[in-house]
Amino acid sequence: MENIIMQPIGYVHNAVEGKKHTDWGKDVSFIRLKKEYRGGLMGMESFSHAIILFYLDKAKFIPEKHLQRHPQNREDMPVVGIFSQRTKDRPNTIGLTSVSILSVDETTLTVKGLDAIDGTPVLDIKPYYPVYDKKDASVPEWVDRLMEHYF
Repeated sequence: MENIIMQPIGYVHNAVEGKKHTDWGKDVSFIRLKKEYRGGLMGMESFSHAIILFYLDKAKFIPEKHLQRHPQNREDMPVVGIFSQRTKDRPNTIGLTSVSILSVDETTLTVKGLDAIDGTPVLDIKPYYPVYDKKDASVPEWVDRLMEHYF
């Protein structure tokens, strides 16, 4: 298998110390860039939202446990495959979340709704473009129930 090497561009700083399944919408996170990326946020203040890609450094994919399971291990959810979920325990532990931008300065992007714990390495930041990122989409009924208290 081909290896892909990535380096973090910065780190998440927030008050979230461990795993949780609800209320991410209340959390404010500071994404502090490494000094070599200073200035890379210029122009982000004009956007209301961003997409954050991050490395789930505390997650671990165990195929016999995670390949097919109930989302959030909830018995009221159907058993589905890993690629039908947005869970952290994945073959490639990459997280992705669309967030609201609260403020921007030269080294820090302050956001709300990032479902990452304190210290999480950030791989990339992309501006949210509705023309690309919000399409006419549908999801199964269970996703709405699953996400009821997530944000």
